[in-house]
Amino acid sequence: MKQYRNLSDPELVNLLKASDHAAYLEIYDRYKTALQQHAWKKLGRAEDVQDLIQDLFTELWVKREVLTLTTGLANYLFTAIRNRSLNLIYKRRKEAPYLDSLQEFIREGNYLIDLQIREKEFQELIQKEVESLPPRMKEVFKLCREEGLSHKQIAERLGTSEHTIAKQMTNVLKILRKNLGPFYFIIFLII
Repeated sequence: MKQYRNLSDPELVNLLKASDHAAYLEIYDRYKTALQQHAWKKLGRAEDVQDLIQDLFTELWVKREVLTLTTGLANYLFTAIRNRSLNLIYKRRKEAPYLDSLQEFIREGNYLIDLQIREKEFQELIQKEVESLPPRMKEVFKLCREEGLSHKQIAERLGTSEHTIAKQMTNVLKILRKNLGPFYFIIFLII
């Protein structure tokens, strides 16, 4: 077995390009701690540092065959970890105002108002569709859904058969399913 510790960076890179896993592990062992310290100075969060190091070395292995180093292995790794750290900092700075805004939105209870508005709009949409039904279907639907009567009770009230009421409800639901599309299944939650 080769003594990878004694190999120079260019020799390790050549072995890495030839898919030598032991050379890859030697690069990892040689630079991991220094790269962690470098990233820690910029980020200050252990989870972020570990994620960046893992991503960097994963990418190093994946792109090993096409890897082109113009300034040396150490320079490449430190530049890559610095750039990844700065990208993460930039991303967090962009996310911060949105997260603050969301927390404020939740804290002030605006999401409840939003939900109430959406529920009201949806109820109006359903009501509009129900109102456009033929009169007898509308009456059967309201007795069933709004008053909670059974098909048998509706049939007695309207002087018709239970089978006719069941058929009318089936037709009403087909019409609503067609007109409301994806909102159709929510009807049973609201009404």
